[in-house]
Amino acid sequence: MHEDRSDNVTARGRRQVLRAGLSATGLAAALAVRPRVASAAQRRVAHHARHAAGLAAPAIVGRAAAPLPLVMLDPGHGGKDPGAIGVSGTYEKHIAEAAAAELRRQLLASGAYRVAMTRSDDRFIPLEGRVDIAHAHRAALFISMHADALTDRGVRGASVYTLSGQASDAQTAALARTENSADRFGGPQVHASSPEVQAILASLVTEETRRGAAHMASSVVASFQSRIGLLPHPSRHAAFVVLKSADIPSVLVEMGFMSNRMDEAALRQAGHRMMVAGAMKQAIDRYFASANGITHLTG
Repeated sequence: MHEDRSDNVTARGRRQVLRAGLSATGLAAALAVRPRVASAAQRRVAHHARHAAGLAAPAIVGRAAAPLPLVMLDPGHGGKDPGAIGVSGTYEKHIAEAAAAELRRQLLASGAYRVAMTRSDDRFIPLEGRVDIAHAHRAALFISMHADALTDRGVRGASVYTLSGQASDAQTAALARTENSADRFGGPQVHASSPEVQAILASLVTEETRRGAAHMASSVVASFQSRIGLLPHPSRHAAFVVLKSADIPSVLVEMGFMSNRMDEAALRQAGHRMMVAGAMKQAIDRYFASANGITHLTG
């Protein structure tokens, strides 16, 4: 007898829930009809209400936001490869790593980018291995950071380089030869590509990637002009192995020359490296704000 009464209450409660549109207030009203009904009956009403509500709920349709673009920072040299050694003994590999770490900090603080580094400690990475790391991360932009040396110690100032089968000038050709010889530190199993192979690789870079690299180079020059000294004709090109990615716009930035006493002294200062990183962040912002950058961001 008690069980039949409970079932009747359950049925009436269910009808009230459905009439109330399966809302929370409707469920509460249905359960309040018989405050002394056994809890089992209440649970059955609630169960049926939830089941019906789930069937009636509209589907939630949405689209995940596009991931932030990933910027790959490549501090030059490292490990047994010190890079250029400054006139007062500073190693290029340490300057490159410190500057890249500061740029990474600024980019992440903006909330607009993801950032990865080919190295974040003092280790040797072959040139082609750096490109492989960028591909593994599906980078949208690759920036190799350096502070090399020249035979002429009077030359100072920043510059930016893109990939080409032919060097833009003799100084850049010598710089590319020095950079491409870095793999000699990796032992006999690691070899930089011959000039002929480098030229072939350069020809395989897609036109879109080439335009992206040129645009990034011009953005670096524009951002550096007002605060960082530049070489004459600061946008240059040569067959740098580290820039050979066919589908990632890539540039190599010389922040100055360790062979120049004033450049070396400036790059040893955290404040100067912060200013260089700030100019590079502004260049990256310009790149991704442009139509070309948006193509890489969403493509």
